[in-house]
Amino acid sequence: MGAQRVEFPGYDGSLLAARLDLPPTPPRAYALFAHCFTCGKDVLAASRISAALNAQGIAVLRFDFTGLGLSEGEFANTNFSSNVADLLKAADFLRENHQAPTLLIGHSLGGAAVLSAAHDIAEVRAVVTLGAPSEPLHVARQLGDDTLAKLDTEREVGVSLAGRPFRIQRQFLDDLKAQRLHERITSLGCALLVMHAPLDQVVDIDQARRIFEAARHPKSFVALDGANHLLTGRAHAAYAASVIAAWVTPYLPEQAPPSVLAAGQVRVTESGTGRYTQLVQAGRHHLLADEPTSVGGNDAGPGPFDYLLAALGTCTTMTLRMVAGSHQQI
Repeated sequence: MGAQRVEFPGYDGSLLAARLDLPPTPPRAYALFAHCFTCGKDVLAASRISAALNAQGIAVLRFDFTGLGLSEGEFANTNFSSNVADLLKAADFLRENHQAPTLLIGHSLGGAAVLSAAHDIAEVRAVVTLGAPSEPLHVARQLGDDTLAKLDTEREVGVSLAGRPFRIQRQFLDDLKAQRLHERITSLGCALLVMHAPLDQVVDIDQARRIFEAARHPKSFVALDGANHLLTGRAHAAYAASVIAAWVTPYLPEQAPPSVLAAGQVRVTESGTGRYTQLVQAGRHHLLADEPTSVGGNDAGPGPFDYLLAALGTCTTMTLRMVAGSHQQI
């Protein structure tokens, strides 16, 4: 598996910091991940899901929204609409440099954003929401009553979210009120997977019910029992990742059946996804070879010397087994 640090212009031209997680083999599809409100691209849930999708041959682009993480721009000037616009810019980046995203995944407010953005990305075939609200205005509850009251009379106020200071403008709240996400959900033209923790203390599971009921088929619902809103438990994040990786398979482009070489033939080709990563085919078996990260590889598989030692070791043990078996028959 390889990761590339990339950047692209956001909705207002600010450079957005992104990470493109690539599988060891040429990607069969690309996914776009939208993080939760005031979070970032490197949260545990995003990392786990990216790794699981990479194992299925799916590349994942995750980025920091304008004004967050390592991205440029002022968070105070952003809103839900700008988040959606950033997602469209991310899709443009993939389309122009790799391949347009087939799968959109959104966590919390990022889930609401991908539901809205999906309409404007023609290549999307599947959408996944994690702990998402059915209406973006739901996120205003995190600001607190005092902050909401101040925004009635003040243009901008300071607020603490998850222990970090942020500046929120009145336009942010006005933009949330103007959204009509229900209409976007009812006209969603692709498959939908709604995932939500029954005991979510940030976004009530009733929000997930509303999303699911508003959407047309094909749609699926998975309860993340015991998980919290941020999926900080490794087991919960891993479970969500494995379900997404399995669920999305029918909506991806079909893979050509692997070729079969004659007995005794071996083919080695560059994977195209790493500096040293090689695709090794021996008969009907498919393997990966690579160098460790310490010498510039992606460590996607054993190195040439590892394979040599493995060949000598297996040859020795198999020979011993053959000899032992022949003695037992005497």
